[in-house]
Amino acid sequence: MSDALLSTLAEALAELVTAVDTSDDEVLDPDTAVKWLENTGHTLSGLGAADRRALDGLLREAALRQPPGPWREDLLKVSEGFGLTEDTHTAGCDAALEGARRFAATVRTADPATPVPTCPGWTLADLTRHLGTVHGWAEHVVRTGATARVLARDVPLDAPGDPAAYPDWLAARAERFAATARGADPDAPVWSPGADPHVRHYPRHVLFETLVHLADAEIAVTGAAGPLDPGTAADAVDHFLGNAPYIPWIAEPLAHLDRDGAVLRLAARDTGAVWTLTLGGGGFTWSRGSRGSQAGPGSPGSGGARPTAGVTADTGELLLLLHRRYAADDARFTHTGDRDLLDDWLAATAL
Repeated sequence: MSDALLSTLAEALAELVTAVDTSDDEVLDPDTAVKWLENTGHTLSGLGAADRRALDGLLREAALRQPPGPWREDLLKVSEGFGLTEDTHTAGCDAALEGARRFAATVRTADPATPVPTCPGWTLADLTRHLGTVHGWAEHVVRTGATARVLARDVPLDAPGDPAAYPDWLAARAERFAATARGADPDAPVWSPGADPHVRHYPRHVLFETLVHLADAEIAVTGAAGPLDPGTAADAVDHFLGNAPYIPWIAEPLAHLDRDGAVLRLAARDTGAVWTLTLGGGGFTWSRGSRGSQAGPGSPGSGGARPTAGVTADTGELLLLLHRRYAADDARFTHTGDRDLLDDWLAATAL
């Protein structure tokens, strides 16, 4: 695609977004405007760091070609409104570190032998050692620029002999991972266990695993998981669905469900996000849109399919359901349609 065409498309996008964002109710239905802006923002959020920076530059150039005044100022806000100016890679590193610190603080004064109900057979010591291993393994992969699969057991992590020292060991591993990942080029190619073989995969992967295990620790120590930020939880659901086809112990059971054409819909009551999962073709496709919308990324056309089964809850609760930290029978979930489909999905995707 030529530079001239890219610049023209960026200018058209900026002007369209600004027109939608600044229109009054008589010109454009507010709900339609919000849905369009949300879906556009979600699509742009899937771009890699280099493409996000390039689009930000094109949008700014388009704005600065306009004469000074309110219209140009509104055009200059488009990149910021879609988060294109944010350093999402660094933010992910910081969030993963903060999650690990919260985990360490949660378990530090607890008995390491405390059972973890959501990880049968594990104690808090097992859980803490596992999460420290995740951070240490990811740091090793990013630092070495590994181009082939790296097993955690092959990474020297120097875990302490005393389980009571695990929380501080985990915190140190998390500090090291965050520092290494911050200093790495997010677009650098590196082996990953999922869909995106680049360094940028790892802060998100480590963050979301940390948040799920933080919920495990909170349930073990206090009996209840703390609230998850809805936006972060939604990104974690996307991450799970986007990477599931690359995880053999998930992809293979899904391929044998024999539910081709069945549609499972996950609806978030707090944000209005809707994930539509369509089974078939030896796996599944998915889309994310908003309540009442027929659009979203993922599988073309699946956003408007009639669901075979549906489940509604807050976004963080849906994330923990997908990871089987909550049972589907929990009162926080509202079900519609063929409940067996949800149960089959959860059984096939158990980690």
